[in-house]
Amino acid sequence: MEMNRRSLLAGAAAVAAPLSRARAQATTIRLGVLTDMSGPYRDTTGPGSVVLTQAAASEFGNRGFNVEVLSADHQNKPDVGANIARQWYDQGVDVILDVPTSSVALAVNQIAREKNKVFLNSGAATSDLTGSQCSPNTVHWTYDTYMLAKGTGGAIVRTGGDSWFFITADYAFGHALERDTANFVRAAGGRVLGQVRYPFPATTDFSAFVVQAQASRAKVLGMANASTDTVNTIKAAREFGLHRSMKFAALLMGVMDIHALGLESAQGLMLTESFYWDLNDRTRALTQRVRAANQNRPPAMVPAGCYGAALHYLKAAADMGAAAAKADGRAAVARMKAMPTDDDAFGPGRIREDGRKLHPVFLFEVKSPSESRGPFDYYKVAATTPGDDAFRPLAEGGCSLVRS
Repeated sequence: MEMNRRSLLAGAAAVAAPLSRARAQATTIRLGVLTDMSGPYRDTTGPGSVVLTQAAASEFGNRGFNVEVLSADHQNKPDVGANIARQWYDQGVDVILDVPTSSVALAVNQIAREKNKVFLNSGAATSDLTGSQCSPNTVHWTYDTYMLAKGTGGAIVRTGGDSWFFITADYAFGHALERDTANFVRAAGGRVLGQVRYPFPATTDFSAFVVQAQASRAKVLGMANASTDTVNTIKAAREFGLHRSMKFAALLMGVMDIHALGLESAQGLMLTESFYWDLNDRTRALTQRVRAANQNRPPAMVPAGCYGAALHYLKAAADMGAAAAKADGRAAVARMKAMPTDDDAFGPGRIREDGRKLHPVFLFEVKSPSESRGPFDYYKVAATTPGDDAFRPLAEGGCSLVRS
């Protein structure tokens, strides 16, 4: 397990210059980015999430308290992630961010509640975080399985893809994504002809699974997985010729995955995201600020969520006082919910009482090689769904924080 601490006060001379003695005595807010630094989600979360969290802290500046960012690799293992979370919270970390892999996030969610700390989820998708497992200490910021299922699954059924076969990662995220998508497929009049679940994260060869999908004669291959697994599933499916008879539904795929797959193989894919670097002037400005630190790449959706969530938490801490925010994680999250959100990644939005962050969601179509102007120019907007419509209705989640 590797953990790194970096003080962000030294980032700007205007912040770091005078009053070092007073600065040393100031309250320090500690943000811990718990992420995948070595596994299948590294390229879509990992170092990028650390960079974007650091960017939020640096942009926030010194408003009466110091900010430090730590990072650790949870290895996509719930026991490892839970141990790090307990150590961090016990040692003075105030907020844990990111946490891709839903099984790890659900464990951290419970620990944050137990310790009365803050958990700002960006990387995990399970909609249970704002449903049966909702917590007054947690905000689910970027996306979730309900949003992905509605944005992609329902849209494909309406275009004629009315029979599905799922290849599913066998853990909490995959199960939730398959469940939510299947519900939208059936609600739209479609059918699920079968599914197969594979061991996560121990699978690299998807040949046997795509053969089962081909034998089902379904019109749509639903990939209830993410990142490297989705890329490898698509490669295997194309090798077996499934693209000639089936539509590919990439239920969670991002710009870095498209980059790894290549436009020749990815063109025409439909996918849902809540952030794209080239969406508008504000997203392009954010990209320009962080690109050099981010290995000369634009930010992906999950790191952008870390940026937005960290920035909003720091605003809330400044509003209520850093000492009060550190002392009571529930109160800090309540203050976040009471304040409207606004940042360069997602624009204006809000946080509901169940902890669900609301912002617009976009159905993208992947460009053909001839349409792309260069590296990472990969998407065109097919549809936009307002935040109030994109996520599960408040009354349907079963969250205990929601008043009936």
